[in-house]
Amino acid sequence: MPMIRTLSALEILDSRGRPTIAVQCALSDGTAASASVPSGASTGAAEALELRDGDPSRYQGLGCRKAVDHVNRALNDALARREFAQQADLDRAMIELDGTPNKSRLGANAILGVSIAFARSSAASIGVPLYRHFASILGTSPRLPTLTVNLFSGGKHAGEQVPIQDILLVPVSAESVDHSLSMVYAVYQSAAALAKTKYDSRPLVADEGGLSPPFPDVDSALQDAVDSIRAAGFEPGRDVALAIDIAATHFHRDGKYDLDGRPLSSRKMVEQIASWVSTFPIVSVEDGLAEDDWQNWPALRSALNGKALVMGDDLLCTNPPRIRRAVEARAANALLLKVNQIGTLTETAEAYQLARNANWSVTISARSGETEDNWLADLAVGWAGDYIKIGSITRSERLAKYNRLLAIEAELATKGAKGRRDKGTKR
Repeated sequence: MPMIRTLSALEILDSRGRPTIAVQCALSDGTAASASVPSGASTGAAEALELRDGDPSRYQGLGCRKAVDHVNRALNDALARREFAQQADLDRAMIELDGTPNKSRLGANAILGVSIAFARSSAASIGVPLYRHFASILGTSPRLPTLTVNLFSGGKHAGEQVPIQDILLVPVSAESVDHSLSMVYAVYQSAAALAKTKYDSRPLVADEGGLSPPFPDVDSALQDAVDSIRAAGFEPGRDVALAIDIAATHFHRDGKYDLDGRPLSSRKMVEQIASWVSTFPIVSVEDGLAEDDWQNWPALRSALNGKALVMGDDLLCTNPPRIRRAVEARAANALLLKVNQIGTLTETAEAYQLARNANWSVTISARSGETEDNWLADLAVGWAGDYIKIGSITRSERLAKYNRLLAIEAELATKGAKGRRDKGTKR
């Protein structure tokens, strides 16, 4: 493996117009590649620290010049002219250099940028597609994931017109990514027409491109999603199912869940979610309870057993110790994997493997603040994710990933590889 020649970074803007960073890794054989880092709005308390400048006169304190400087100086000085035989060797060197439990000294954004840029330059150096290089890290066989695509958004991703964050389409009868996207397009157009007719609402979109009409309550939003599926000519549940991201931490106050103006106890919240799953074709429930409501997550999993996945995002934060705790407590059976929550590919791989060892489902996820970079699509294929969660189909930072999936699908087809996994949406 060639040694790292230089590391450099640049402050760029993400899909919300906020700063993030792009990192370039140049190797001694002349290969160079870059990667940009996403940013979340709905963030868990256990996430690695995304370093921001804190200068209120510039981007309201959200600048990333400190993180850029750490790449250009501390990380470059420590890592340049060194050879790393494996991804894990580089990542461990950065973790040791940072020396904090949450990467707060150098910043998880700086460290992740280097981690991904090194992977991409390493793949280019040996002449393999990035998804195959990612697969080699874990020893997985590349497979295309099932799409979960934002249809309606609320919560932190929209105007909080409804408390839950996302209602997503899962095209379960689709035979390919190409087929999936055509189905999603049809439903999205039906939903936009419904929003105009029912709410006199223009097709305004949220952070991840989901529509955000002024729903009176969550049940109405779920019913509108089902009606949109039917209006597009599909059978709800059989052709297109739903997934929901409740993001319950954000409306959990003083031990109660403030849902549509009703303060619910944890037990009542579990009952409400179970009712939604029984009434609507929901196959996955993400963050149904708050990130610190550990004692009630096992009850949620029990209530939804065999009906829908119980997925942890804020609960787990792609953090191995939290995943181990959830496995032991039987608190979930699915992981939403976000690389920037933990900060390196190696730690993300550990989180992934813990979930797989527990026979959990894994969804590879983007963030609400994204860039036009498409490495996430390669990661989802290379690590054989069950699902991928990118956002909707109306914004370029989302489409960059969907279009990359289409390209990988075409490449796998020409090589006669099996493109899609056997679908099993309810577990």
